[in-house]
Amino acid sequence: MTTSKNSPGTRTDVEKALLGHATYRSLGEQRLSPAEERFEKGRRTTGLWLAPLVAALFLALPLDMAPTQQTLAGILLGVVVLWVTEPVPIPVGGLIGVGCVVLFGVVGPDEALAPFGSSTIFTFIGAFILAQAMLKHGLARRFAFRILSLPGVGRSTARVIVAFGVITCLLSAFVSNTATVAMLLPTALGMLTVIAKLMQDRGLVTEDFDPTRLRVGAALVLMLAYGASVGGLLTPVGSPPNLIGRGLIEEATGERISFAQWVGMALPVCAVMFVILAVVLLLLNRPEIRRIDGIEEYVAEQRDALGKLSRAEWNTLIAFGITVTLWITPGIVGLIAGTDSSAYTTIGNRLDEGIIAVLGASLLFLLPTDWSRRETTLNWSDAAKIDWGTILLFGTGIIFGSLLASTGLAETIGTEANDALGLSSMFAITAFSAILAIVVSETTSNTASAAVVVPIILPIAMAAEVDPIVPAMAATFAASFGFMLPVSTPQNAIAYGSGVVPITTMIRSGFSFDILGGLLIILAMPLMVEMVGLG
Repeated sequence: MTTSKNSPGTRTDVEKALLGHATYRSLGEQRLSPAEERFEKGRRTTGLWLAPLVAALFLALPLDMAPTQQTLAGILLGVVVLWVTEPVPIPVGGLIGVGCVVLFGVVGPDEALAPFGSSTIFTFIGAFILAQAMLKHGLARRFAFRILSLPGVGRSTARVIVAFGVITCLLSAFVSNTATVAMLLPTALGMLTVIAKLMQDRGLVTEDFDPTRLRVGAALVLMLAYGASVGGLLTPVGSPPNLIGRGLIEEATGERISFAQWVGMALPVCAVMFVILAVVLLLLNRPEIRRIDGIEEYVAEQRDALGKLSRAEWNTLIAFGITVTLWITPGIVGLIAGTDSSAYTTIGNRLDEGIIAVLGASLLFLLPTDWSRRETTLNWSDAAKIDWGTILLFGTGIIFGSLLASTGLAETIGTEANDALGLSSMFAITAFSAILAIVVSETTSNTASAAVVVPIILPIAMAAEVDPIVPAMAATFAASFGFMLPVSTPQNAIAYGSGVVPITTMIRSGFSFDILGGLLIILAMPLMVEMVGLG
């Protein structure tokens, strides 16, 4: 049997295992059953020959498409195989793909690497440093105990997961999905640590168990990632694809979609989608224990033991509070003055979430904990511990998303599929738009998916003399989907970076939610658009 870092029989250090951000662990670093070990070895070995084979076969096909588009598509297919089978760490798979893009002449190195300077990357860096401070100084555990102490919440794992999902959804309606997940992940890991230690203390697991492989942990962190995507649909400012899709629709149709109309369309869809999400996650990742008996007493004891907030915790709260306030400000301005106002545009540009994240993180290196010794809340060795692998991973995802648009490959896929299918009815075009947006968003960011797919759908609908608002809104909503891979959305990348969500678990859960959520959008969008008086 493959063992974890702990020798069999030794007591697992739960906090060290869960709060260490081990994104990619080799087989020797995990505790697997013989069957699991055989599966993992087979999966990872298969990827070594399957990835280049899939890429080579696609490149050899006699397709009627531009050579750069076919080359990019072949490389991307090979990279997806690497991501799914993990013969190398997932971030390395993305880097191999970017290297091949340049080697095979799709674009030059400067053009290929330019998207790596995206604001999203700096959001990751700043938010991860803030999260590191919350973990180091125990603030995450304090937040977790506070949530678990809410009346009735801590009595069952299902209630904990659902309650956490509700908080995530509400926050992400006004704060960027990426920022929401990044700032709540430490609390989620703190909650998982509490549950895992309780299971360990009660003898419900073996002494040397691996807490990163608990199903309750996967369900909790996936609820955080997927719940943010669902909540982000609720308002126009909840997620970048919303603003992109709304702007393109208004420009093409001349019909303005107000804040209230958007919320009216989104609220019923989001409510049903959240119920589906909770059911899917709890069924596919059934928690090891349902009831957490005695959790109230346990939480009360632990909260008392924490004592008062330390200077480091206060400093972390100050930096965190300033960052979140500045993240929320553009959304509040958009709500009051309208998202088409000059005030919203100016403030939104100045208070870029990536810039705010790194400035907020910088405060941690300025706020002192012991001025006489010039000690601050964090030092650089703490920052060096953040999950740089996740940052690399999502950076490569942004690169491929940019190339899909700049080479015209995404447009080719959309127009060729439309010509082959001969779409003409409202239902068919709406279904096609939702499916295309989900498929594209699986290998690119949701922002890139909206920017690529909505412009494809609008002329297709107009050519078929179909009201373009319904299929274009379906594409906009579906662009926030794509839950199967870490590169699909920043939220997925952060969830994978927690180290408690195996890639196979993310694919299985994400595929189920993609299917059910896509069906909901296809069936509900025509009714919602009509209900709010659009079209």
